[in-house]
Amino acid sequence: MRLSAIGLMLTLAIGFLVASLAAEAPRQAMPVIGYLHFASPRLAPTPAVFLQGLREAGYVEGHNVAIEYRWAEGRYERLPALARDLVDRKVDVIAAIGPPAAHAAQSATSTIPIVFAVGTDPVADGLVASLARPGGNLTGMSNLAVELVPKRLELLTELVPQAKVVALLVNPNNPYTEPMIGDVQEAARAKRVQLPILKAATASEIDTAFATLANLHADALIAGDDTFFTSRREQIVALAARYAVPAIYQFREFTAVGGLISYGSSLTAVTRQVGMYAGRILKGTKPADLPVEQPTKFELVINLKAAKDLGLTIPPSMLFQADEVIQ
Repeated sequence: MRLSAIGLMLTLAIGFLVASLAAEAPRQAMPVIGYLHFASPRLAPTPAVFLQGLREAGYVEGHNVAIEYRWAEGRYERLPALARDLVDRKVDVIAAIGPPAAHAAQSATSTIPIVFAVGTDPVADGLVASLARPGGNLTGMSNLAVELVPKRLELLTELVPQAKVVALLVNPNNPYTEPMIGDVQEAARAKRVQLPILKAATASEIDTAFATLANLHADALIAGDDTFFTSRREQIVALAARYAVPAIYQFREFTAVGGLISYGSSLTAVTRQVGMYAGRILKGTKPADLPVEQPTKFELVINLKAAKDLGLTIPPSMLFQADEVIQ
């Protein structure tokens, strides 16, 4: 009787151990993605779309993939340490959102696969060898946002033909600001408009930059391409309304919160593709075998309420070109 009891206890103990090991195995085998983003989770518009792309690739957070989020909270200088932290965590893939995040991840590891979303030329920036054959451990999406800033000036002067002074809002901490300024200055000279440069790297500096618009006699504003500005889109749009300045932005997300007009690639489509690429890499595809993708279509979005509030009439030709008109 005593032996039977001991045997039963051993059987139960072994069963419990086996069950514990079985429960532990999936957690140990679950791949981990490092998500490196410049902004804060409260202001970033992209994580949900990234997760959607992952789902389309067969991965659901908490079910068969774990995600380690690292947020720079609007400070570029924090990205290198955050990237190294993900490398030390031995994540399986790093998703790097924005050029500074991509470069920070690239500097942190030459072996862990990196999928980036950037608004610049990744070949010229040294992220990949070529678009078709990236080589190395990086691939991803380029939305060509910086290259489109001169086009935004053209659209803005079409919308506000009397504009003689068009301010350009830039982030001085972004390494791509200077080349962008050069491109827009060339376009401004061709349009014969003055282009004062407003610099802002913090929320308070954005407030200060807008306060100078009256002194500059600015007739319109271009919000330069920058991840930080995207994260502060509600603040920027509200200030443009307060100071009654027609402004053009890079993504639909600005016009969706009341901005006047935007022209650029779909941020949603680009970020979803980053998630899909990350999923494909988890399934065994090498980054070098995934070509860097670029958008084939750019969205022109116009907010009619914002135009009415500014006393602007949208040219019929521009309305005809628009991909979306927000009432």
